[in-house]
Amino acid sequence: MADDIRFSDFTTGEKVRIAALTARMAKRGIAGDGVDLSDLKRRIERIEKTAARRRDGKK
Repeated sequence: MADDIRFSDFTTGEKVRIAALTARMAKRGIAGDGVDLSDLKRRIERIEKTAARRRDGKK
């Protein structure tokens, strides 16, 4: 997670999207050790960066 981001920095939609992506990661994780989760991790990181930019007032 990006530096100093709190749960309150996310919009409701972002919280829902992160929860859904985390559930997808868990579902893939059940499949075994060789499963690639990097695409879902990148999507979550992108949401975190958006929240950090909004919090810092940068666009």
